[in-house]
Amino acid sequence: MTILLLFAVAFLAYSNGANDNFKGVASLFGSRTTTYRTAITWATIATFAGSVCSIFLAQSLLKKFSGKGLVPDALVCSEHFLLAVALGAGITVILATRLGFPISTTHGLTGAIVGSGLAAVGGQVTFGVLGKQFFLPLMLSPVVAVLLGSLLYLTFRFMRLRLGITKESCVCIGSEQRVAPIPQPASVLAVQHADSLAVALDSEEQCSERYAGAYLGVNCQQTMDAAHFLSSGVVSFARGLNDTPKMAALLFVVQAFDIRWGLVLVAVAIALGGVLNARRVAETMSHKIAAMNHGQGFSANLATGILVILASTFGLPVSTTHVSVGALFGIGVTTRRADYRVVSGILLSWLLTLPCAAVISGAAYWLLTHK
Repeated sequence: MTILLLFAVAFLAYSNGANDNFKGVASLFGSRTTTYRTAITWATIATFAGSVCSIFLAQSLLKKFSGKGLVPDALVCSEHFLLAVALGAGITVILATRLGFPISTTHGLTGAIVGSGLAAVGGQVTFGVLGKQFFLPLMLSPVVAVLLGSLLYLTFRFMRLRLGITKESCVCIGSEQRVAPIPQPASVLAVQHADSLAVALDSEEQCSERYAGAYLGVNCQQTMDAAHFLSSGVVSFARGLNDTPKMAALLFVVQAFDIRWGLVLVAVAIALGGVLNARRVAETMSHKIAAMNHGQGFSANLATGILVILASTFGLPVSTTHVSVGALFGIGVTTRRADYRVVSGILLSWLLTLPCAAVISGAAYWLLTHK
């Protein structure tokens, strides 16, 4: 049973990496600052660093997601209960990943704890604790992210205009080869190849846009790109810091090794999930929520990083997914580029996460204890 629990937690962490790792760098890819490969590599490195640091900085989340206070202490020490929670959350997250929906692993874990708890002890689940310590931060965090993302973008835009930093756009002008038919005797056609001037036009969001000139001798576009990369790393670091202890908490019951090795196991599995299986969620996060430029992507990342790091420090179980999507949506609303249809689909997937994880986890617990 202990070996099964280790594999289940590793599967949950892999699913988390596949669904969550790209969220910190979605604006890098979406604003065409860098390629997918570079973005996922940077996300993996920064997330792994955050996971390792969670050993020292996120002890309160370890205790909270062990289930203590939400279900009876005797159940928290049950390997059957913890295995059911890991399976319920892991299956829910990997299903959403395959469909391209960026959902919350925190939501999945919360639903799985409740579902497994109800199957095990019924009415002894403490729903008061659930509302105060779990639901309230999860519900408020995307709203705060929308407001903070919009505020930061408007603030930075105001500063850019006051400093006289302008934006410039470009179109592609070059030559292309055309084929011209030339009539010949006996109804025969010959062809002639000739080069001609061509101008490539595309939609507004596909036009290359950059910040012009320099300020205090520093190139504005290079400075923005560096800040954008740094903010993406901060978000990915914060995600690793916030999510790793939530999953490693399921290994508290395993006495064979120190919980720090559990954190390392989760960190490695998260990294593998992101590298191998993040593409579908990457497309949703980067290109479907809202079109954005470099400055807008930087503002969304900065808002996400601030909120997630603060939540990790104070032990609040917020979802990096909720915060990241909220910040991107806030930018989209401000710039009037948000795709409300896509966001509606994401919100629906969030609503389904809790009951889906609860049902799968409850069923898993029943099967494990009635074999």
